[in-house]
Amino acid sequence: MDMKALSERDICTKFITPALERAGWDIQVQVREEVSFTAGRIIVRGRLHTRGKRRRADYLLSYQKHQPIAVIEAKDNKHSLGDGMQQGLAYSDALDVPFVFASNGDGFLFHDRTGLGGQTETVLGLDDFPSPEELWERYCQYKGIGPAQRPVVEQPYYDDGSGRSPRYYQRIAINRAVEAVARGQDRILLVMATGTGKTFTAFQIIWRLWKARQKKRILFLADRNILVDQTKNNDFKPFGQAMTKVTNRTVDKSYEIYLSLYQAVTGSEEAQNIYKQFSPDFFDLIVIDECHRGSAAVDSAWRSILEYFSSATHIGLTATPKETKEVSNIDYFGAPVYTYSLRQGIEDGFLAPYKVVRVDIDRDLQGWRPSKGQRDTLGQEIEDRIYNQKDFDRQLVLGKRTELVARRITDFLEGSDPYQKTIVFCEDIDHAERMRQALVNLNPKRVAENRKYVMRITGDEKEGKAEIYNFTSPEERYPVIATTSKLLTTGVDAQTCKLIVLDQRIQSMTEFKQIIGRGTRINDDYHKHWFTILDFKKATELFADPDFDGEPVKVYQPTGDDPIAPDDELTEDGVEAGDSAEALADAQAEGVEEGWGGYELEEGATWETDDTGSLGPPPEPEPRRKYVVDDVAVSVVTERVQYLGPDGKLITESLRDYTRKKVKEQFASLDDFLRRWQDAERKQVILEELEENGIFWEDLIKELGDRLGDEPDPFDVICHIAFDRPPLTRRERAAQVRKRDIFNHYEGQARQVLESLVDKYADAGITPIEDINVLNVAPFNEIGTVTELVTAFGGKPGYTRALHELEDALYQSGS
Repeated sequence: MDMKALSERDICTKFITPALERAGWDIQVQVREEVSFTAGRIIVRGRLHTRGKRRRADYLLSYQKHQPIAVIEAKDNKHSLGDGMQQGLAYSDALDVPFVFASNGDGFLFHDRTGLGGQTETVLGLDDFPSPEELWERYCQYKGIGPAQRPVVEQPYYDDGSGRSPRYYQRIAINRAVEAVARGQDRILLVMATGTGKTFTAFQIIWRLWKARQKKRILFLADRNILVDQTKNNDFKPFGQAMTKVTNRTVDKSYEIYLSLYQAVTGSEEAQNIYKQFSPDFFDLIVIDECHRGSAAVDSAWRSILEYFSSATHIGLTATPKETKEVSNIDYFGAPVYTYSLRQGIEDGFLAPYKVVRVDIDRDLQGWRPSKGQRDTLGQEIEDRIYNQKDFDRQLVLGKRTELVARRITDFLEGSDPYQKTIVFCEDIDHAERMRQALVNLNPKRVAENRKYVMRITGDEKEGKAEIYNFTSPEERYPVIATTSKLLTTGVDAQTCKLIVLDQRIQSMTEFKQIIGRGTRINDDYHKHWFTILDFKKATELFADPDFDGEPVKVYQPTGDDPIAPDDELTEDGVEAGDSAEALADAQAEGVEEGWGGYELEEGATWETDDTGSLGPPPEPEPRRKYVVDDVAVSVVTERVQYLGPDGKLITESLRDYTRKKVKEQFASLDDFLRRWQDAERKQVILEELEENGIFWEDLIKELGDRLGDEPDPFDVICHIAFDRPPLTRRERAAQVRKRDIFNHYEGQARQVLESLVDKYADAGITPIEDINVLNVAPFNEIGTVTELVTAFGGKPGYTRALHELEDALYQSGS
């Protein structure tokens, strides 16, 4: 057998898989081949999107289901034995497995990351592959898991038979938490970005520990009623009769799994602290959801619950750990045992990326000072000082500024999709009400269709709060726009919210991340793959903070009268391509009494939350004087467009210089690029590689349109920008091919097809003509059927050769 002639798949089938079977691996249970473990980063292309490549391991080996311990990276026999090792090591980093193998069919190169072997890398024969028991024994030794702890670690996941499996990062979080508990660690922190399935992760951790009888009585704490109810009715449902929700401040000690609001078991009076009806050692595991909100503060009333049950194991879950001088999650829980960040979620394609539209208003930048003795519309004499952005809508209301912001929001919606769900974050309830009025007046047609087109949803007003469910429900079109201050910052995950408006100064990184998290969920059914942040108060400057880890795909700053929607999103009919007119959301919420600081309360309870999350009776509110001025003109000042690169950093140089740098990172010279271009079976592959590395084709061609002429080919864009070659348009390239009459050795249908392909290239570019399905559309389907046309070239190989001749001719001119 000539092994050099075998494909990579042949090597796997004929050599690697049989070697695993001989070593004792159960191919059906313990071995998975071609395992894609990411979804592929979403790449936004104007109004459309595509996905980048998924990360895929050739083999993933597990001791038992959902407990992988090794990866194998295979190559064909033209490669050396260890050529796949570095790729395999990268997969082992992501998948959290310590054993890596590379193979070309001759044997294996084994890399042991545990440090327990004689040497790090060892060459093994095909008959020397380690058994599952051998690797598991070494894995347990590496993790510090002794014989007494193994039953806990080996406890299976819950499986409902539906085929639902945890994503790779959820599996890592679950396994690390269970292993930490098995080793005796009693304070554990998991950091997982909003929208990545923290509750499902918590359920599997609790299930395995409960089933192994490692933990027998468990308390799950959350701070929002809807979160407790959703948890009980969805992810935690398999606990069945063993589970209860603590309600009406009553205690029943006959259950094993307890779900509760913090507020349901604590209070400002000692008599209200019903958790003390349990003995301090009643619970042996407490899981704290969104632990950054209250339990991070040393003096928090919530912290008192944890201190009372201090003998229990505490597992904290959060998307945004708090680390300040006064508040610290890490000080309490220790360093996270696992972190899955917003940046990683976007990179993996599990979370939606976003565009940023920054709008600077002249008065925000320059400030405003009243004339001496000037009075506002309420008759109040305005304090004489300079008012700037931090004062607007808190100390001073400029009526025309509110109108300008509302008009920009309206322009954006009308220019893209007027029914995309939108949250407008305002400074306070008064600001949210004024914004509602301004939006109503600017959208009379939409409001006439349904009065709930715009709603204020704030904690003080029951009718607005009652619309939270409708705002987030996939089945409900209205409300479309929700104005709010704090109510929708957390606890409401509008899966198809496509526009988040920031007209609120945000100084807290935790709050900023929570607000961004309102839009990061992906919903394929409703074409929600990215969202837009419309920023009027420079809140998105927090993107540059090292503590922020999610990157916008684009930052657009319109100038003066420019359209508020980025030009790559505008459509002739005002509807965003590919999107449903009904932007829908999946999270549910309920109209319960809203507490101070945006925390939900049980009936009859009153609370206050300060910046640290401490709870107590609310103080008497101090009246805040607010001046209202309606005759100060405001306008949008000159702004600029900025982009975010694939590394998550703002691109500071021009788009042209950035593109030149990125192209030269891949191609050392013009000859190198030309050689790669001519050798490529499909030119589109090269264009996609460059796009994944951060080349913004549409924006680049638009920016350089005058210099490159109409309809430039990406080939010419690259040659011109990176290597200073004069560009040709597609039509110029097509005309030169026609002049040379290179098709004279073809006749009949074959010649007609090639001439039509040249026309198609001139109209639409290289990508469509590389797809054989182009023969199904006009004018090709008027020449003959696909089978007839391919037969005219002597079959598919002949058609492919002719297409490559055409491409060579197209790019010979001017190259």
